[in-house]
Amino acid sequence: MFKQGFDNDKYLKLQSEKIKERIDFFGGKLYLEFGGKLFDDFHASRVLPGFAPDSKIKMLIELKDRAEIIIAINTADIEKNKIRGDLGITYDLDVLRLIDAFRGYGLYVGSVVMTRYKDNPVAEAFKKKLEELGIKVYKHYGIDSYPYNIPLIMSEDGFGKNEYAETTRPLVVVTAPGPGSGKMATCLSQIYHDSKKGIKSGYAKFETFPIWNLPLSHPVNLAYEAATADLADVNMIDPFHLEAYGVTTVNYNRDVEVFPVLRSMLMSILGECPYKSPTDMGVNMAGFAIYDDEAVCAAAEQEIVRRYYNALCNVRKGNGSQVEIHKIELLMRQLSIDADVSRKCVSAAVAKAEETEAPAVAIELNDGRIVTGKTSSLLGASSAALLNALKALAGIDKDKDIISKDILKPIQTLKTENLGNHNPRLHTDEVLIALAISAVTDEDSKRAMEAIDGLRYAEVHSTVILSQVDSSTFRKLGLNLSCEPKYQTKKLYHN
Repeated sequence: MFKQGFDNDKYLKLQSEKIKERIDFFGGKLYLEFGGKLFDDFHASRVLPGFAPDSKIKMLIELKDRAEIIIAINTADIEKNKIRGDLGITYDLDVLRLIDAFRGYGLYVGSVVMTRYKDNPVAEAFKKKLEELGIKVYKHYGIDSYPYNIPLIMSEDGFGKNEYAETTRPLVVVTAPGPGSGKMATCLSQIYHDSKKGIKSGYAKFETFPIWNLPLSHPVNLAYEAATADLADVNMIDPFHLEAYGVTTVNYNRDVEVFPVLRSMLMSILGECPYKSPTDMGVNMAGFAIYDDEAVCAAAEQEIVRRYYNALCNVRKGNGSQVEIHKIELLMRQLSIDADVSRKCVSAAVAKAEETEAPAVAIELNDGRIVTGKTSSLLGASSAALLNALKALAGIDKDKDIISKDILKPIQTLKTENLGNHNPRLHTDEVLIALAISAVTDEDSKRAMEAIDGLRYAEVHSTVILSQVDSSTFRKLGLNLSCEPKYQTKKLYHN
């Protein structure tokens, strides 16, 4: 059952105040590396119920008169067409999407930095495309033995070779399509050039996870480990913070490992390092906005189970690893989580599939009720479960048809006879359109449509890997999806 436990307004207020303090601390200019996703941070909203997926953008909007944005992209990711798994688009296209999205919120995008730049036709074509669109582009180059060869990095053959991105505002937010894009190096390169120009500037990180003032084994922090299992990230006690202040805080391995190097870089550039630990370096007030720890823990445990099923499905699809599965299994054992017991929609979906000998889907509504959907000649299991959930929310008898077969049949005919689709069953998006049409003349259909918002935060499980269409529809509606690691058919190609 869904229960809120996070005060989003308090978080925005505290986070904004801390960033303003950090800008003033550095004399008026701050390069802020944004970790995680600026848009649609659904991981945070799932493990911190009450956290709005667009919280970071709302916070930036409060600072928009003082902020500009640099987007960093690794040139190698452009060349190999690296894809964002959550959106299914390449990193270079995501740069364009991010620019549009930032501008849509009234935020100023100053430039794009192409990191680890190497001359190649694909990178040059992307650079030319951006410049034709009126976007400033700067080249930052790879440095041998980065980040450990400090003398080389802090020389004209290191950061000195990089093109300096001109900025005009006190807060420079550095973000990227994904990890490994060179955000930190971009920030440090800019500070290096600022120091040469006599400009005072500093560096900080905006991170949400791990939450430094929660225990190391807190489910929210373990859910972050599950989310980054493919990157081999682990949470750990920050030894530098413990030594400096005698206070136990949580950070993650990459920041702890690189901190001595970062400290040396900042000392070389600024003459001193303003931070005594990786925890000092971050700006993260999320832990202070949790008001119901029990609700947050329950949500985080659900996320770990979903990540487990996702890892199983990735291996089945051929783009995951057993190591990732084993790591999440260890996290589940650490918290004594049994997937079938803790995630009620799993056992309900499996039972329905065994009963009908066909794929099935179960949805646990926010009030704890479980509804299921079976595969039929008209509807896929996802579509059936979706309609049954809407009927339950709207108080409509479960056996009543809220979409006339007179509407469904022509859609099937269009799919199979005109569009060449071999599967006549309606997907979730098609069912919702049919429901919207029915709502014009049918009162029950109208009530079902009005109940759609009640699906947000519900838990859903499928006994087969869903199509991109169905999984995308569930995501857009705000449902949290997991799937068994098997396909409905034995075909070699699955779309």
